[in-house]
Amino acid sequence: MGKIGIIGMGHVGSDVAYTLCREKLTNHLVLIDPLKEKVLAEKLELEDSMVGWDYSIKIETQNYASLQDAEIVVISVGSQNVDNENRNSELIDNVQAVRESIPQVIASGFKGIFVVISNPCDVITKLVQEVSGFPYERVIGTGTLLDTYRLKRVVGQYLEVSPQDVSGYVLGEHGENQFVPWSIVSVREKAMLQEIQLSSDVLYELKEETRLGGWRIHAGKGWTSYGIASACSRLIQAIQKNENRVYPTSSYDEVEGLYIGWPTVIGHEGVISRLPLNLLKEEKEAYQASAKEIRSVYDRI
Repeated sequence: MGKIGIIGMGHVGSDVAYTLCREKLTNHLVLIDPLKEKVLAEKLELEDSMVGWDYSIKIETQNYASLQDAEIVVISVGSQNVDNENRNSELIDNVQAVRESIPQVIASGFKGIFVVISNPCDVITKLVQEVSGFPYERVIGTGTLLDTYRLKRVVGQYLEVSPQDVSGYVLGEHGENQFVPWSIVSVREKAMLQEIQLSSDVLYELKEETRLGGWRIHAGKGWTSYGIASACSRLIQAIQKNENRVYPTSSYDEVEGLYIGWPTVIGHEGVISRLPLNLLKEEKEAYQASAKEIRSVYDRI
């Protein structure tokens, strides 16, 4: 448990801050956002909430210099220009925010690990790595981790089993070109497609329910934040405790030359390795199509 910086204190950054405090994953937060009054308000509310807890956490605001000895910096900058069902709509604003904020983080002497949430996640994660000059393994995007949570929820509800008993991943882009490699999905330790007869129509519906999960939440309340805050906190815990645990993150694919969602082993040094998977031909093609889309978006910046 150490110092963590959060750059971008909208709904997502604020819920990440609260989650880290509530789960005792930090003893010192540095909160940064262009909206100074918003950051101060979040600081005060976090401090109010801690009065009823059995511990306290130091909270600073707007102090890039304090990031010098931070363990982790979370990038959660977010644009208000979000079109329905298109994470790429945030691209221009978030690219600008990254180009403005990352040099200030580096100037502080920060040597830790970046965890990137901002959309389009795979593209912004690559940009953070390039602007910072950090090793690939020390820049991690949340990628398809939250999508994988949604997959487990959707499949668990359909089959009436606990989502914790569903194993598998959503891979590729954190966006419209994500895909589910059904060949490696299991339920209660058994290969799902070998144990349960599911039509291609049902599999398609489950995939779409997973893909559209975030947009349905966004349409109803105007944003999503609880799920990604939970996912981000799990990555931070894995880094802090050197868990060497597998999570589907946006990590660097040397062959494709970009960041993309894939199962990775996460520990104290960031990405320890990418997990080998034996995908079917059509699943490999879906991965390559997803990489092509990420590359095309990155080329726009």
